[in-house]
Amino acid sequence: MGFKCGIVGLPNVGKSTLFNALTQTSAAQAANYPFCTIEPNVGDVGVPDPRLDILAAIAGSHQIIPTRLTFVDIAGLVKGASKGEGLGNQFLANIRETDAIAHVVRCFEDGDITHVSGKIDPLADIETIETELMLADLDALEKRQPAAEKKGKQGDKDQKELADLMMRALVLLREGKPARVVQRHADEEKLFQGLGLLSSKPVLYVCNVEEAAADKGNAFSDKVKAFAKTEGNVAVVVSAKIESEIAIMAQADQKDFLDATGLSEPGLNRVIRAGYELLGLFTYFTVGPKEARAWTITQGTKAPAAAGVIHTDFEKGFIRSETIAYEDYVSGKGEAGSKLAGKFRLEGKDYVVADGDVMHFRFNT
Repeated sequence: MGFKCGIVGLPNVGKSTLFNALTQTSAAQAANYPFCTIEPNVGDVGVPDPRLDILAAIAGSHQIIPTRLTFVDIAGLVKGASKGEGLGNQFLANIRETDAIAHVVRCFEDGDITHVSGKIDPLADIETIETELMLADLDALEKRQPAAEKKGKQGDKDQKELADLMMRALVLLREGKPARVVQRHADEEKLFQGLGLLSSKPVLYVCNVEEAAADKGNAFSDKVKAFAKTEGNVAVVVSAKIESEIAIMAQADQKDFLDATGLSEPGLNRVIRAGYELLGLFTYFTVGPKEARAWTITQGTKAPAAAGVIHTDFEKGFIRSETIAYEDYVSGKGEAGSKLAGKFRLEGKDYVVADGDVMHFRFNT
């Protein structure tokens, strides 16, 4: 399990170029005109994690299997998309199926690439997209809330709770605030997520800058970072043009290219890391001669649920987990050395999995 991230933005901000680079495909057509993407493109990539390679080398694993990240490239939204302008509502629906939004923001000047509004203003672009998502949510809730309220007044407790939650969201949306800032209790979270509100998604702002600013960003991206911080979201700087070059480059040549551009790693790594931070995700590992594999879970996940990511039977029949911290596995040069050092632990149902744990599950069939 990785996470599913919808790539959104105005036309001509570099969304499809970034998608092609991140997925190392040319599935999404990149062109200098609006709506060149007429169907949502989906691409899976392996999540790069140096720890997985180290574990595999220690265990002599025959196969290395990273966890997966899914990107969905959604057509450029424009002002009025919530009312059907451009390619509008059909693409707004695709956003509902994602865990987070990667909002690509144009942070570069280029006279050869037309901006849909005729000027470079990343904060105005962000406002345009956010407004369309909120308007779509407002329209959906105004249609649904009265029916739920009516059923609630007739004695349906579940519908009463739902109506109350929708009204809280409506109040904020009418004030121009996104649904993700709705105050809610932990036991309401599942119900809230079930509403499928577009503006409830956590947002990762991807600042697409010119090549010269790929390492440190520029004045435009600085504004986006400051804005993201105020709303508790995350921003990362990427040059889609550089990433598209890296994507078609031989692995052996990538390091020299990155060094020449002042970068320590490809933008993919930074985007994934920022996305993980945003969604509160981390990784545990299963390691053996056959394969070394990474699995993604949310922070606070207990051992049985972590086992269930591999297979539901593992969770249902969970007995215990044999656990070694990543650092202990490496310093012990494997399972045997970790056991000798007293770093091998048997953990029960209440164990909260830590990032980097190397685990083996015992379960009843």
